[in-house]
Amino acid sequence: MKEIGIGILASVFFAVTFILNRSMELAGGSWMWSASLRFLFMIPFLLIIVLVRRNLKQVLQEIKKHPLQWVTWSFVGFVLFYAPLTYAASYGAGWLVAGTWQMTIVGGILVAPLFYTTIPSQNGPIKKRHRIQTRALLISTIILAGVVLIQWQKASELSPDEILIGILPVLIASFAYPLGNRKMMELCGENLDTFQRVFGMTLSSLPFWILLSLFAIPTVGFPSSGQLLQTFIVAISSGVIATTLFFIATDRVRLNQAKLASVEATQSTQVLFVIAGEAWLLSSPLPNTIAWTGILLIIFGIILHSYRVKMMNRLPREITKPL
Repeated sequence: MKEIGIGILASVFFAVTFILNRSMELAGGSWMWSASLRFLFMIPFLLIIVLVRRNLKQVLQEIKKHPLQWVTWSFVGFVLFYAPLTYAASYGAGWLVAGTWQMTIVGGILVAPLFYTTIPSQNGPIKKRHRIQTRALLISTIILAGVVLIQWQKASELSPDEILIGILPVLIASFAYPLGNRKMMELCGENLDTFQRVFGMTLSSLPFWILLSLFAIPTVGFPSSGQLLQTFIVAISSGVIATTLFFIATDRVRLNQAKLASVEATQSTQVLFVIAGEAWLLSSPLPNTIAWTGILLIIFGIILHSYRVKMMNRLPREITKPL
């Protein structure tokens, strides 16, 4: 239950991303700066945290052991996650981007067969693929139905091109984020804590953000002071606080695919916070009756996930081991 709460708290800070990214686009800012500046701003804060805790050397040693894997999965988990999100914000409202992003709930469940667990046997350890958690998938489908109802309010106002450009990049991001996160958890194991892993992934993805920044200068010019301030807020709120909280929650349940799926499903609450934030800061209209029905479905889905995790915690330890 604690992990569910941490996941929901992370969603509050994650929601800042969708609201401010849309705000920056409406003010004329470029998605390239919105994406790259967030991670460039994250580096010094994460570096200070790691230095204060005196475990920077350990991070660098782990990266040196598997440099290709670090660069690859950091690119998948951070670059293929955030660049498409900011690009989509250029063409779609925050509620559309945040709503489509909830595909990550299903994405996290569907990537499970790409991972293995080791099972002892008389002939030695055997690797077995994780299976798709069908019950978690069913509950997440209820949440997604709620998301669809929320989007229904404004979907009729969008052209097919706006829907495609606003949705397709987010679908890529929704699968890249859980895949990159889980692959890095698998690679790091117990060797690094959450702060070290977030710093290591940010550091490994840094070359891509620098390249994007260099491309942005001749293409769209330098960012405005307003965009610098807002991306700084996003970097602290979403990049440092939300990412760390979410990674802490997933780390705690990483050995159990069902619980992991439930924690990842808490990200659906971002839609609720984005709707409230856009209504307050950007004067967006409040949800209609259909959308409120969707909100209730999301809350119901989260309650089901929480109840499922609570029941699993009551089972004997040997029964709740990963399948």
